[in-house]
Amino acid sequence: MCAAEAPPRVAMLGGTFDPVHVGHLRSAIELREALVLDRVHMVPARVPPHRATPGVDAEQRAIMLALGIADTPGLYVDDREIRREGPSYSTATLASLREGLGTHARLVMALGYDAYLHLAEWHEPQRLFELAHVVVVDRPDHQQPLPTALETLIEGREVTSVEALMQSPAGGVLHLSLPTRMAISATAIRERLQRGASVRYLLPDAVERYLLAHRLYR
Repeated sequence: MCAAEAPPRVAMLGGTFDPVHVGHLRSAIELREALVLDRVHMVPARVPPHRATPGVDAEQRAIMLALGIADTPGLYVDDREIRREGPSYSTATLASLREGLGTHARLVMALGYDAYLHLAEWHEPQRLFELAHVVVVDRPDHQQPLPTALETLIEGREVTSVEALMQSPAGGVLHLSLPTRMAISATAIRERLQRGASVRYLLPDAVERYLLAHRLYR
């Protein structure tokens, strides 16, 4: 990297994407805009460590994610967790991304408020901050006191602006409220599909066509 070149800004947005819906995709776009990111890696988990294994296999979930993203600038399907054996630990994914990006890149792990509350219980939580910043996508209707272990983990790490966060490659915590907050649930979508109800406009058209053609979630 030459002296005048700004370090790349990249976010990891993980999840089961079971299935990907317009809320996931809109959040990824708004995350990219808010943090002025070069790209957002949307990473489908093969074996999520903190929840039940999805009923639809990882390869099909990745296909639907690719169909949903289509040609959206700055959004990428990253299948490294699908290609890796074992639980989909975020530390391993971030370490792999960091290795490819280099030490100067600004690397962000984005997660929702519900997941953030359990961050201290994750695999190697301290190492997460050695590799990346944590950006919490807040839900204004869902706030509660932080667990003591989480307060200890983030002590001295919180910043209040994107500019402050991006002063360093990793180690910070920023709370972010995105402009469009869609109350769309993948669980509710699966339930609608199971009973034959319409999911029109909850999913990108290409994703809806794919899962109906393959009779997924029935």
